[in-house]
Amino acid sequence: MPPPLANALKFLLFIGLGFGILYLVYRNQQAAYLADCALRGVPEENCSLLDKVWRDFQGANFFWLGMTLVAFCISNLSRALRWNMLLHTLGKRPRLINAFLTINLGYLANLGFPRLGELVRPAAMARYENIKVERVVGTVVVGRTLDVITLLSLTGLALLLAGDRLWAWLEANASVSDKLGGLEWWLASVAVLGIGGLALAWFQRQRIRATKVGGKLYSIVEGFAEGLKTIATVRRPWLFILHSLNIWLMYFCMTLCVFLAFAPTAGLGPEAALVTFVSGGWGIVVPSPGGMGSYHYLAQAALGLYGVPGDDAFSWANISFFSINIGCNVLIGLLALLLLPRINRSYHPA
Repeated sequence: MPPPLANALKFLLFIGLGFGILYLVYRNQQAAYLADCALRGVPEENCSLLDKVWRDFQGANFFWLGMTLVAFCISNLSRALRWNMLLHTLGKRPRLINAFLTINLGYLANLGFPRLGELVRPAAMARYENIKVERVVGTVVVGRTLDVITLLSLTGLALLLAGDRLWAWLEANASVSDKLGGLEWWLASVAVLGIGGLALAWFQRQRIRATKVGGKLYSIVEGFAEGLKTIATVRRPWLFILHSLNIWLMYFCMTLCVFLAFAPTAGLGPEAALVTFVSGGWGIVVPSPGGMGSYHYLAQAALGLYGVPGDDAFSWANISFFSINIGCNVLIGLLALLLLPRINRSYHPA
């Protein structure tokens, strides 16, 4: 299959996945909203969930929505500073503006094709700063590894804080907990196959490396490894840790700001914001554009633990999703797309 056609099909698959999940969430909430309207004596023709979402968006506090943009920029500034600290260990001194803008360019790319930003960001940085792309990708892997560790840690904290609520929900939805039990065998099988594949590749590494493709793959892996080693040699590790924490603190503040912007969630407090932030964060991990659909579903489920009605939770998820993606990722990403070529026109890195 030609690569352009394969990429187009993948794009349609991921877009379809996101829209499919979003449609299912919408359909379920629309049915519940119609039932609530019937109880209140509201005619069905005057009961549209999409109209409610639009009214809720118009009624949101735009000061707090604007503060999500501020938190987003502060988070990306810390991410850029942390990334430059890793690149410094390779003997490079990239400009902060290039690191900041390429990060935002990567977020914009993720909206078009899931995880595309993980390739666009290091490729752009390598181009403008004259660094081998494999070495840059290695530092990106370091950053993403730290992000996964942080998200897992926050998930543990959220489970600790909301354990009683979650357990009560599972008991009330016994069929869901039964289905989740079957995941253990699936995960165990994937783990065994993955470990077996890695072991086989290790024992046959000399034969694999002797081939043309294998040699190329090993050179890429070595570039990754060099990038991964940067974390052990970074200067001022306390500052590196501080930036790592601030990235996720600002992400949490973005969720909290959207909480304060929407009346039904304004009084819930930091615990509910943390649980919703973590749940929605896992929704973004799902390979759909920007977490479309999966973010809505999981954020809505988290809000339900704190008594937020489904229609209000659906409104909140849309306000959060589109404020962050359009106001932050699209706006700043497009600025990065326009500014990067211009500010690097006469720039010649050492």
